[in-house]
Amino acid sequence: MPALTRIDHLMQSVRERIAARTYPPGTRLPSVRAHARSSGVSVSTIVEAYGRLAAEGLIEARPGSGFYVTAPLAPLSLTALEPALDRDIDPLWISRQSLEADDDALMPGCGWLPSDWMYEQGVRRGLRKAARSASQDLTDYGSPLGLEPLRQRLARRLVQSDIEVGPHQIMLTDSGTQAIDLICRFLLEAGDTVLVDDPCYFNFHALLRAHRANVVSVPYTHQGLDLTAFEAALQQHKPRLYISNSGIHNPTGARLSAATAHSVLAMAQRADLYIIEDDIFGDLETRPTTRLAALDGLSRVVQIGSFSKTLSASLRCGYIAAQAPWIESLVDLRTATSFSSNRLASHILNSALGDSGYRKHLEHIRYRLSKAMDVTLTRLEQLGLSPWLRPREGMFLWARLPEGHDALSLARACLPHGVILAPGPVFSQAADAAQFLRFNVAQCSDTRIFTVLKNALDQARPD
Repeated sequence: MPALTRIDHLMQSVRERIAARTYPPGTRLPSVRAHARSSGVSVSTIVEAYGRLAAEGLIEARPGSGFYVTAPLAPLSLTALEPALDRDIDPLWISRQSLEADDDALMPGCGWLPSDWMYEQGVRRGLRKAARSASQDLTDYGSPLGLEPLRQRLARRLVQSDIEVGPHQIMLTDSGTQAIDLICRFLLEAGDTVLVDDPCYFNFHALLRAHRANVVSVPYTHQGLDLTAFEAALQQHKPRLYISNSGIHNPTGARLSAATAHSVLAMAQRADLYIIEDDIFGDLETRPTTRLAALDGLSRVVQIGSFSKTLSASLRCGYIAAQAPWIESLVDLRTATSFSSNRLASHILNSALGDSGYRKHLEHIRYRLSKAMDVTLTRLEQLGLSPWLRPREGMFLWARLPEGHDALSLARACLPHGVILAPGPVFSQAADAAQFLRFNVAQCSDTRIFTVLKNALDQARPD
């Protein structure tokens, strides 16, 4: 294949901006002279590139005005909106490879527990109980608000975390992700700015880009947000929303301190900022962490969660806890977008959560995670990786690579050997992100992971 010319590169750049909707229909392109100056090419080169794009029907020249995009609005492509990463290691591809992996794949970078760690016994009991229930529980639609006995149970659980909430302030969703999606539909307009942690759960970025939000990252510390950077972001960007984990943080394993939580809420109040608090890892805590929703009383904080990390990922059921007027509007959105709740999954989940064995199950998971954390830390340190933080609980370990190594290159090298890693740049756009990998200690029991990683490190070892 012949090498691309300067004209080819310029044309491809415009095509990519059209595909990413950076240049929607009607957009005026940079003038010929301005584009020539910014690209470091001659005016004639820009004229030729624009002329060819016009011949393709993507742009048109308007005498005395310039060149404008005439191509129809491109179908939404989240990969086109992401930072330029290789397709084998971008965030959505990592998720898809982990979800579609066969039984032999090793997944130290995935975000969930192994299947034999989950509460299978409780789910089976719930299935048997559901099978004996009324026929409408097996065949009919559920209410948009969700199964009332489960909402009552969730309200009691939240009260134990000092979040004063009634069942009427809880709506069930099909997942924690759907919960965030509905809240974004409710609160955001295209172009609104949303703050996220740096690093943060990579699907936050993908979901927010699907909502055409402007995503701004704020550094995360061992105690929570960097408050100085948070204040600066509030003043500079005037954000509408902030999304975070305030229990066990993903991917760092850090915990939000009470002092930081109070400061974040005070700043949010002054800036009229809303907050989504993702509490999906709450049941893995060994000690209670400050909840923003508890301090705020669900005034500007919305809490979401699910049980896919501790009970079953197959039961697609999450929840939103918010002020009552918001729940009414969210129910309308839920009806418009997915019509009803998952009635059968709600019954099974309610049964499993009410099972006396669930508490013992959680105690066993926490114990296993503690042991797995120690073992994984030791094995990684033997390879020269160091923890950003030594988490006391949870499944995630944010580890720094030895000097001179690149996480994206390592992920690419390990993939053909059946090891799916989670490199730092999918969680963060910071300059040093490529020095980090996220490990799920529950998925690191197979020693082949560390053999493959060692070989990749040795082969890439800088001189």
